[in-house]
Amino acid sequence: MQRKFMESVPNMLIIIVACTMILVMLPEASATRWTVGGNMGWNTNFNYTTWSKGKHFYKDDWLFFVYDRNQMNVLEVNKTNYESCNSDHPLHNWTTGAGRDVVPLNVTRNYYFISGKGFCYGGMKIAIHVEKLPPPPKASPIISEATTTTIISSTTQIILLPIVFAIGATFDAFINLW
Repeated sequence: MQRKFMESVPNMLIIIVACTMILVMLPEASATRWTVGGNMGWNTNFNYTTWSKGKHFYKDDWLFFVYDRNQMNVLEVNKTNYESCNSDHPLHNWTTGAGRDVVPLNVTRNYYFISGKGFCYGGMKIAIHVEKLPPPPKASPIISEATTTTIISSTTQIILLPIVFAIGATFDAFINLW
């Protein structure tokens, strides 16, 4: 029985190291779901230009429109129809009837949304620019003694963490065999 345990230890270590490496390499999700208007939602008498100012909308983000489903809607229009509040020829009607509509921002471009039925004249319109996600900041090439110590410490932690997991898994397997 002890021989069987000793033969399985290298396989368990390989599996643990592989799982740890996969988890470390997984990409970070970065899409944001924006509730249009924040707590006010998609409503009249609200300045959506002010709300969107200073916000960065990136490709693969989502706009979430919350509104009274019995009265309002969400229409994507071109710039001319946005400026004139013309809802006669929308590019897309995002209204699902639930009053909780989600619009994927999957193309880098300008988007124009209005509410028809006259609500656009009450301020229910928003224009946003969707841009590419900026690249992550690059590491500084300057390394001081303090930074070198930190790097060595971090490297030691990175090496020790899988070892600790491997020891724990080995101990657990050993306990389960007894």
